[in-house]
Amino acid sequence: MIKRFLFFLLFLGKGCIAECAPASDSLFKKLKKTIESSPIYDAEKIAEINGLKSSLQSLPKNDLQMQYQIIRSLYEEYKTFNYDSAFLYARKLQQISYQMQHPALIEDSKVKLSFILVSGGLFKNAFDTLHSVSLSGVPDSIKADYYSLMGRYYYDLSDYNNDKYFTPAYYKLGNLYIDSSLLYYQPSSFEYDYYKGLKDLKTGGRNKTVLEFLNILKRPNLSFHQRALVESTLSGIYREMNETDKETETFLLAAIDDIKSSTKETTATLYLSQIYFARGNLKAAFLCVEKAIQDAVYYGARQRQVQVSRILPIIEVAQVNAVEAQKKLLILYSSIATLLLLGLIVLFIIINKQNKKLKIAQQVITEANQKEQEINQKLSIANSKLSEVNSKLSEANKIKEEYIIHFFNVNTDFFSRIEKFKTVTEKKLYNRKYDDIKYLLNNINLKAEKAEMLKNFDKVFLNLFPDFINDFNSLFNEAERIYPDKDELLNTDLRIFALMKMGITNNEKIAQILGYSVNTIYAYKTKIKKKSIVASAVFDEVYHISNV
Repeated sequence: MIKRFLFFLLFLGKGCIAECAPASDSLFKKLKKTIESSPIYDAEKIAEINGLKSSLQSLPKNDLQMQYQIIRSLYEEYKTFNYDSAFLYARKLQQISYQMQHPALIEDSKVKLSFILVSGGLFKNAFDTLHSVSLSGVPDSIKADYYSLMGRYYYDLSDYNNDKYFTPAYYKLGNLYIDSSLLYYQPSSFEYDYYKGLKDLKTGGRNKTVLEFLNILKRPNLSFHQRALVESTLSGIYREMNETDKETETFLLAAIDDIKSSTKETTATLYLSQIYFARGNLKAAFLCVEKAIQDAVYYGARQRQVQVSRILPIIEVAQVNAVEAQKKLLILYSSIATLLLLGLIVLFIIINKQNKKLKIAQQVITEANQKEQEINQKLSIANSKLSEVNSKLSEANKIKEEYIIHFFNVNTDFFSRIEKFKTVTEKKLYNRKYDDIKYLLNNINLKAEKAEMLKNFDKVFLNLFPDFINDFNSLFNEAERIYPDKDELLNTDLRIFALMKMGITNNEKIAQILGYSVNTIYAYKTKIKKKSIVASAVFDEVYHISNV
């Protein structure tokens, strides 16, 4: 189906493609410029965050109240910007609130941690944390945040499961919690209007909800993030109502506002890529899905990365199919030109038979030669374009081959050395030169070979995960952080968890690779895990630990 549609677009020519191109869409142009400027918005966000961090570092250690306020501001900056950092500061809020022995702040920090867990798709952890919250004696603002988050939890869970049996029950629970949150939000606040509209949407009032959300967008002094939140929800309503143009327009506005607010936990660009892909606009679809990938990876939300990974291969395959369709079209043009040439030759023969006069025959031959040259020129241009396409395909294949060759070269070198050693050993055995064989064996430096293998692993791993050391150390206090020596890429502690990040979590396998006993590996992992500032269960989940 996709191939036929792409072939149809190519056959119609440049006119139709230009009409469907994003260049004709002023909002898409604005989105494209905003994407190009996203590093500027992110830099402003990071500068604000660094300012808060500097203020936090300058505070006296005993000023817990002010520390809590600044860490809460850092959490607010990070909660839609970066999952790991938001999680870290949510945990710090918990630590300080317990130090202050402030019950309301303790429960507030639990709600904030739950928000991050829901955003990251960790529904089981979010459920456990939310159900540990006690609302007795806390301010109405915390109750409102708690109930609205519970509503979002069940809405997200229903969308994630998409099950005919469980989804209606989840929707019902979500509606009940949103109803409860409305009792505690101020009726004139943004949150009250938004969650009221969301509740009306979930109970089936689409037309009413559209008006509610459009009225929210008319409110003065809305932040970019608030506008994006309303626009993204409104786009989903238009999608259900099959109003494609309005859906696209509001998703574009949501994506623009998300970028301006440096919001990485977003789905607007992902849905836009699906819309443009369905329309056959692969260039626009790829631009949007590329941005969605960048945001999902930067934020670290697992469910967002899974969603993006589903559509990206489809768009890439469509691009390959478009190239193949163009190649087939060029072949078709060549065939038609050949048939036209044959038809002209037949026509020339008929004309030649009908005109016996030499002058008329010569004139016909001259004209035929001129037309033949024109056709040959067209064929030459077509063949040139076909050659260019083939050249690009050949170049792509060459790149793939070079990557494969690089892998096999490493193995070939190893097997060559083994083969050479085998040959020399067999020769000395044949000549009964046992002392020489013993000398050869004694000169095999297994320790050096092992060290070289680990060094190569370190290089490859750090090339894949350049931020591994900093990310790993973010789980520890400053005094407990682990860094390699100057002449090392990774030390033993870091290498153990590098192997685990690659999916090798079995203690026996790690011990075999690093040349330690199983008990030693177990001791390393246990010692490091106890030093972490994050919860044990969270640490286990991050590094897939099941036997520590």
